[in-house]
Amino acid sequence: MAFTCWLSRLRSSYSKTITNLRTSFFHHLRTQGANTTAMTSPYHFSKQNPFRFTCSKSLLPITLAGSLAIHFQSPPPLCDASLDSPGIGGKGSTEFVVKGSQKHLPQELIEELKAICQDNMSMDYDERYFHGKPQHSFHKAVNIPDVVVFPRSEEEVSNIVKSCDKHKVPIVPYGGATSIEGHTLSPHGGVCIDMSLMQNVKALHVEDMDVVVEPGIGWMELNEYLEPYGLFFPLDPGPGATIGGMCATRCSGSLAVRYGTMRDNVISLKVVLPNGDVVKTASRARKSAAGYDLTRLVIGSEGTLGVITEVTLRLQKIPQHSVVAMCNFPTIKDAADVAIATMLSGIQVSRVELMDEVQVRAINIANDKNLPEFPTLMFEFIGTEAYAREQTLIVQKIISEHRGSDFVFEEDPEAKKELWKIRKEALWACFAMEPKYEAMISDVCVPLSHLAELISRSKKELDASPLVCAVIAHAGDGNFHTVILFDPNQEDHRREAERLNHFMVHSALSMEGTCTGEHGVGTGKMKYLEKELGVEALKTMKRIKNALDPNNIMNPGKLIPPHVCF
Repeated sequence: MAFTCWLSRLRSSYSKTITNLRTSFFHHLRTQGANTTAMTSPYHFSKQNPFRFTCSKSLLPITLAGSLAIHFQSPPPLCDASLDSPGIGGKGSTEFVVKGSQKHLPQELIEELKAICQDNMSMDYDERYFHGKPQHSFHKAVNIPDVVVFPRSEEEVSNIVKSCDKHKVPIVPYGGATSIEGHTLSPHGGVCIDMSLMQNVKALHVEDMDVVVEPGIGWMELNEYLEPYGLFFPLDPGPGATIGGMCATRCSGSLAVRYGTMRDNVISLKVVLPNGDVVKTASRARKSAAGYDLTRLVIGSEGTLGVITEVTLRLQKIPQHSVVAMCNFPTIKDAADVAIATMLSGIQVSRVELMDEVQVRAINIANDKNLPEFPTLMFEFIGTEAYAREQTLIVQKIISEHRGSDFVFEEDPEAKKELWKIRKEALWACFAMEPKYEAMISDVCVPLSHLAELISRSKKELDASPLVCAVIAHAGDGNFHTVILFDPNQEDHRREAERLNHFMVHSALSMEGTCTGEHGVGTGKMKYLEKELGVEALKTMKRIKNALDPNNIMNPGKLIPPHVCF
C-alpha cells in the first residue's frame, strides 16, 4: 500500500524517463530500510529471471495502456551515492577485490562478434581468466570477461564497439597487461578487446621525426624498428608495455626527466568512441591551436572514453654519445639531495634514478651481482662525447659535496645496457626476496623541492614496518615508487601494506603532490582523487564521461570514484 501511494504521487511527472523512475523507486526502498543490493546489480538479471514490477494502468496515464513492465538490465550506473562510505574506489576504501555484477551475454551479441572477428575471439575459460587477472598486480575482481576478442583493424574495433553499445555490454580495452592498478579488470564481465593483433607501423616520416603506429605495438619493438633510421621513441615504462596502453595510462618512465611524459610525445590519435564512431583528435602538425585538445583528453583516460586504434608519435634522434654513472650514499636523503642539486645546476641529464639499499639487495639476489648495498643514484648523460663527459665531471663534484662515494661511470655500450636492464627489471628482482608474495606499489610524485623530505619521511615508516619494502625513484622529476611485498591472504599484511601506502599518498598530497605520477588510477587509486583534485573536478570528469558514454560501457568502474555524482 505504501508503495502504491508513493507511485501515485509520481503521476504529475510521468514524462520523466524510466531511468529516473527506477532511481526514485530504489531511493524509496532504501529509505524504508529495504536491502536493494541484489536489485540494483545491473548485470545480475538474465532474460529468464528479470527483476520487474508492474503497475496497474489506473496508476499511470492512459497513454501507457496496459501494465508497465520495467526490466532492469542497464549497464553499471555512472553514479552510486551510496558508495560515499568505504568501498572499492570510495573514500577510505580498503577492499582489494573489486565487486561487480554480471548479466548473461546475449546470444545475438555473440553471433555478431563471431561475424566480425571470425576465429579471433575466445570464450575459453583459461583465456578469459588470463585476461581478467592482471599479471603484475594484486588487484582482483569478482568476475572475468565473458568473451575475449582480438580485432585486426580499426573497422573491426568500431563494429565490436557498436554491437556492445547496442546491447549495453561492458568493454575493457586490453594492451600489454603491464598496468598495476586494476585497469584491465572486468568486474562486470562483458567483452575484453585485446589489441595485440594491431601492431603495425603504418607510416614513418624520418624527416618529420614522427611515426604512425597501431596501438598493439610495444615500445621496445618500436625502437628496434626505428634504430636503423637513427631514431627512437623516448618513453621507457616497464618491459612489455604497448603504445596504446601507454597512452591510456599517460605513462612516462626514466627518460621523462628529459623528454616528458606520454602527454608530451603524442601528436595525434584515432579513437573509436563508445557509439562506434571514429574520431581523429589532431593533424600531424607539431603544434596546433585548432579547437579543444582532444588528444590530451584521451591520453590518461584509461579506456573510459574510447578505444585507441592509431597513434602518431614524436620521435628523437639517438644520442651521439652517452655515459652512465653510479654512486652510493650513507642515507637516502643524501641521494635525493644530490638529485635535486643536479637538476638545479642546469645540467640536462636524461636519467636520474634512485634505489635504496633494499632494492640494491634485491638486484644482487636476482641477478647474482655484488653491488654495494647502499642508497644508490644512477645517471645518464647524453650529447657529444666531450659534452657528456663534461656533465659527468660536474655531477661528480656535486656528489662529493653531499657525502657520495664509489663514483663509477660506464661508456661501453654493452655495460650500459646491462646496468639499465637491471634497473628496468627492479620489480621482478624484488620478488626474488619474497617469491610467494605480491607487491603493492606506490607511485607518488611531488614538486622536486619536496622530494628529499618525502622520501626520508617515508623511509622511516618503511624501515619500521615488518614488511619488506624497497624504494625506487625517478628522482629527477620528483616521482618515487615503493614496492611493498605482502601476503594478500594474511589480514595483518594487507592492513600494513595499505597503511604504508596511505601514509605515502597523504604525505605527498600534503606537499601539493599526486597519488600517481605515471601508473594511472584504475581501481586502486580512485579513493585518493577527491582529496587531490576536489569534488568539482571529479564532477566535471563525470559529465565528460556521461556525454561520450551515456550507456557506461567503456571500462566501467575505473578512474572516476563511484560516489561522485552531478
